[in-house]
Amino acid sequence: MKSIELKNITKEYDGNPIIKNLNLNIKENEFWTLLGPSGCGKTTILRLIGGFEEPTSGEILFQGKNITEVPSYNRQINTVFQKYALFPHLDVYENIAFGLRIKRVDESIIENKVTHMLKLVNLEGFETRRIDSLSGGQQQRIAMARALVNEPKVLLLDESLSALDSKLRKEMQIELKNMQKKLGITFIFVTHDQEEALTMSDKIVVMDKGEIHQVGTPVDIYNEPKNIKVARFIGESNILCGEMKQDMLVNFSNRDFQCVDKGFEDNESVDVVIRPEDVDIVQPEEGFLTGKITSVRFKGVHYEMIIKSDGFDWIAHSTVMRPVGNEVGIKVDPENIHVMRKIGGDEN
Repeated sequence: MKSIELKNITKEYDGNPIIKNLNLNIKENEFWTLLGPSGCGKTTILRLIGGFEEPTSGEILFQGKNITEVPSYNRQINTVFQKYALFPHLDVYENIAFGLRIKRVDESIIENKVTHMLKLVNLEGFETRRIDSLSGGQQQRIAMARALVNEPKVLLLDESLSALDSKLRKEMQIELKNMQKKLGITFIFVTHDQEEALTMSDKIVVMDKGEIHQVGTPVDIYNEPKNIKVARFIGESNILCGEMKQDMLVNFSNRDFQCVDKGFEDNESVDVVIRPEDVDIVQPEEGFLTGKITSVRFKGVHYEMIIKSDGFDWIAHSTVMRPVGNEVGIKVDPENIHVMRKIGGDEN
């Protein structure tokens, strides 16, 4: 069932469109991520859903009902912001209870709900702690508890992990995903971190310049990018100009290669994407192409090597290091050659 529907949404500031005629259907009980570079409009969408902004045109539906003009405090939607905005003069218990007190909820119910939330975010026994005595990760959990105690149908998270260090951020990614599964509500998360989106999401919405370029599962987005902008933003890629000679046969680097893509016009200009982990480094006589290693970097789980071949710098990831200066062959399996139609205004 659809939780949030955005219909023909346009948002302008001083006549400049930030969001352009955008349509999006977000299903219930899933973890959705809006992913894109800074300024692409993802936070604006979150603010429109939360009721902190109104669209210039278009409609926002929640469970089939138009909420475009419904104020934020009357929506069953809560938000955790990048800056957690906790109240420093209140202890942990009162921070979580704040929204319930505004609604004049009975004290016994408040106690039960706050206790439940503290257990959910693994902070039992922290009731009387001051906010300024908590770590960044603990403050993030309190902000989550304060939002969730009101039992929203949708939780919005605006780059809520960006202030955390790398190790804690990874831990919180797992906790957030587990929390969403336990609660069975819709999470809509905003980030520009590709790894974060791939780790946590059921669905990813890839955006650029106020437009949606692809919606899909993390596996789909990574393995089958729809266009060059998605490929460039999700992970590292080798991106080459090519020509689709016919179904399942593409030409790039002045050679024909078997591939698995169909449905293109004969001799259509295309973009070709090959992920670095799909580049096999072999002996020169075994490769479809040959080149010279010009750079080697150790990246922990693999070596990243740059191979110059016919003027193109190939990126290859491998657990086996080849020294700089080595002549090598390059081989790619047909299923790892991703062919995409060119999009307007794109230049490689």
